[in-house]
Amino acid sequence: MTAPSPPGRLLLVPTPLDHGCTPQAPITDVLPLGTLQAAARITHWISENAKSTRAFLKRVDAVAPLAQPVQAHTITELPRAVHKKGDHDPTSSLADVRPLLAAAMQGQDVGLVSEAGMPAVADPGSSVVRAAHELGLAVVPLVGPVSIPLALAASGLNGQNFAFVGYLPHEAVARAARIRELEALARKTGQSQLFIETPYRNAALVQALLHELQPTTRLAVCHGLTLEHARCISQSVAAWRHAAPALPSLALPAVFAIGR
Repeated sequence: MTAPSPPGRLLLVPTPLDHGCTPQAPITDVLPLGTLQAAARITHWISENAKSTRAFLKRVDAVAPLAQPVQAHTITELPRAVHKKGDHDPTSSLADVRPLLAAAMQGQDVGLVSEAGMPAVADPGSSVVRAAHELGLAVVPLVGPVSIPLALAASGLNGQNFAFVGYLPHEAVARAARIRELEALARKTGQSQLFIETPYRNAALVQALLHELQPTTRLAVCHGLTLEHARCISQSVAAWRHAAPALPSLALPAVFAIGR
């Protein structure tokens, strides 16, 4: 009797942070060769967006030849309801994502990939990781860029006690209240507060921060991380207000942080 194949693994594959940016950074500047070679061996993918995954694989192939042509890869997109409604909620059902790991249960390594950065960190995918643990699969995070710790390191804010709080509300009144809430927490506890926004709303968020925050609160804005023209500005709100006419372009993905 033939022994059953051992199960495969779930590999968390980071991608460059330049999704949607022009020009893009050379992939070897942001992903080590070991990560590229591991990605090149995978032929089954769970993806935030299949189109962007194919574009990523073509960039990988230019450095580490793929095991199969891109067209032969199995790329399954996460159901929208999974990562838009409770992907990170531990009480949510994993029934919708367990079938995505069928190839791993049959002995194939499966890659989890988002459009930019590390999947399941400020990106969808945590429900897939939980399902993999439930099924007894090994979960292997590969090395690559993650915007949150990069911005925190560059901000000069407290890196020993910090929180990433995702997106702030879009509605002006609710956003202002949330900014004041996070500032009060940062000033009271010393815990740095990090958050992100859709690039086209970055400028509006900066203006809201400068309007709501106290002058002595420190505000860091890190944008275009890992790109040639990346920049991180970290200074008091008073200094930001004084230099407001010289604010950098914020059309690129950015991470915001406040602290004391």
